[in-house]
Amino acid sequence: MSVTVRQFGTTKDGKEVKIFTITNEKGMRAEVSELGATLVSLIVPNDKGEAKDVVLGYDDVDSYVKNGNFLGGTIGPNSNRIADHSFELDGVTYTLADNDGGNNLHSDFDIGFHKKLWRGEITGNGVKFSCKKPDMEMGFPGNMDACVTYSISEDNELKLEYEGVSDKATIFNMTNHSYFALGGPDNLKDNLYDTTLWIKSSCYTEIVPGAIPTGKLIEVKGTPMDFNEPKKIGKDIDADYDQMKMVHGYDHNYVIDGYDGKLQKVACASCDGRTMEVYSDLPGIQFYSGNGLADQTGKNGVLYGDRMGFCLETQYFPNCINEPSFISAVKAAGEKYNTVTIYKFV
Repeated sequence: MSVTVRQFGTTKDGKEVKIFTITNEKGMRAEVSELGATLVSLIVPNDKGEAKDVVLGYDDVDSYVKNGNFLGGTIGPNSNRIADHSFELDGVTYTLADNDGGNNLHSDFDIGFHKKLWRGEITGNGVKFSCKKPDMEMGFPGNMDACVTYSISEDNELKLEYEGVSDKATIFNMTNHSYFALGGPDNLKDNLYDTTLWIKSSCYTEIVPGAIPTGKLIEVKGTPMDFNEPKKIGKDIDADYDQMKMVHGYDHNYVIDGYDGKLQKVACASCDGRTMEVYSDLPGIQFYSGNGLADQTGKNGVLYGDRMGFCLETQYFPNCINEPSFISAVKAAGEKYNTVTIYKFV
């Protein structure tokens, strides 16, 4: 196991950005950047020993400064959507950026956690990134201290541990927004369609236009949303199903069966001899089939576009701050936020 660090580049205002490389003895390697506490690359061998990069990303700091699709970034303080870009907490109404058709998406496009310059430090078999958010920045109350630690085990586990605390009651709902491509950077759309996916979920949160949940949980059985039995992502992605037509594919929060706050296996995806298991201690997982991935140039000049990578974002439910029936993502002043997600390759 080794962890090394080098300069990745500099921001336009001259701040140095470091990138860390974490490698295990089995040839698994992750590169993580201080800009956005971002997973830049993840090299994983398949069952034939062929090592490929299985996440989308960019070659340079300038591209991550733009990063309109959140590639690999740590999202926060709140991931996913908040209806009407506002919420009430302890009798006070807070207004957020209107950046998603009247709603708020991923906190803030310009100054969200995925755009912050975090401070990285090597810790054992990983890297711990830390940042601070001043009170009312992005519209969220509280002076926040946030951390995310990336580590790799010799069992080919990429572990992400999120921690945080605030001096005011506030929302903590962080996630990672990596777009996975388990077949590597070639034939991206074909490989996405050919990826077999299982999700431990009998229900999803029903949405209205704008992808805001109604509060209702809808059973997946008998619908194209059902991944209780493993199936290829491409099998039903263009189904004539209103919930999917609304977002041009999959972009839904799945409700984890048997949620008890403990770490458990919640999803599994396979392609090209690579199988990725997802473990989480959170109640939901957003499966996004990259329907809105903009045409752009990624690492090594590879052209990205819609449905060329998929996301499995562990989370509290979207808009849970405004939906009393959903598990709350609010932490009281001084209450510690801590959650773990593992992407394990078997």
